[in-house]
Amino acid sequence: MNTGKSKETSDSIAHLAAVVLRRAGVAQLEKELAGSALAQHHTSKQTSKAIGSLAAKVLADHTSCHEAKELAGSVLSQVRHLEGPAPAR
Repeated sequence: MNTGKSKETSDSIAHLAAVVLRRAGVAQLEKELAGSALAQHHTSKQTSKAIGSLAAKVLADHTSCHEAKELAGSVLSQVRHLEGPAPAR
């Protein structure tokens, strides 16, 4: 459901994403989340469903590190919803 309001990655999350991308030994999953967050910094781009699904898994995984969860939360809040609004119940 697209509310018409665009969200973008905050400066602090963009900084965290840049730090994660520069760090050696970071898991591919974290790099994908960081890349997605940076792609949404000062743009109208939104998270794809695939990255949104990945972010949801990171948030549900109790072994994920704090930085990964922070990136995942930011990215997940910007998921592109293409189907339109959910039907009323």
